[in-house]
Amino acid sequence: MARPTMGSIQRRLIIRPGAIGDFIVSLPALAHLRASYTEVWTTETNLPLVRFADAKRSIISAGLDRLGIIAADDVLERLRHFDSIVSWYGANRPDFRTLVEQAGLPFEFHQALPPAGAGMHAVDYYSAQVGAVPGAIPHIETGPVDRHDSIVIHPFASNEAKRWPGGVGFSLPIHFKLVKLRGPAEQLQDAIHIPDLFDLARFLAGARAYVGNDSGITHLAAAVGVPTVALFGPTDPAVWGPRGKAVRIIHAAKMSDISPQLVLDAMRDFGI
Repeated sequence: MARPTMGSIQRRLIIRPGAIGDFIVSLPALAHLRASYTEVWTTETNLPLVRFADAKRSIISAGLDRLGIIAADDVLERLRHFDSIVSWYGANRPDFRTLVEQAGLPFEFHQALPPAGAGMHAVDYYSAQVGAVPGAIPHIETGPVDRHDSIVIHPFASNEAKRWPGGVGFSLPIHFKLVKLRGPAEQLQDAIHIPDLFDLARFLAGARAYVGNDSGITHLAAAVGVPTVALFGPTDPAVWGPRGKAVRIIHAAKMSDISPQLVLDAMRDFGI
């Protein structure tokens, strides 16, 4: 099937599964794909961060996971409303790809994660997939926010090897207020949990600075423009480091090699 040209695309569907950080580093690529009408299907968690589309749905509520498993004629009919479907879902599922091809649907598939040795930052990898200019900085516009002038720390990450051991007990000079964040499954006394990611983005945008591990929340902080100190150990910041105008990255062979003083020194670059 011949693909429609960019100028002829009236209705485009973008399907982007993945964790919070994966979604955020994809934002420049997703924005590049906007058409006259743009709809985004993503995870329920990431839905609040979709601010550039005309409509949005969770992948599960759209029924996409039913394709090829149980009867899903309603899903196929829904997909036929689009003249372009750009998908990071199903790229490694030959059965799914065969099904949508046989249905004559205008799918364009992309790999959801940069391969080892890709040699470029994840933002540029996703941008290159869709023909966008490299070097972009993911940005989430929050509008006016209430300033609370706190230093925010998120001492967690999905992979324990990415967690800085000093994060839970981290403290600041007494004249600064420190706010600790936790996720829905994490426990930490006096930490706060903000379940809606856009509400969390607005809270972070009102902070004076942020400290966090290699996690989706650290990418979120950088994307709203708050001065961000990102702590990296086993993962490569040349690929996964958050981008922003006020980002400092501390990279060590082991997370335990990062001292509190190194973090405080990085924060001084932000006048703290």
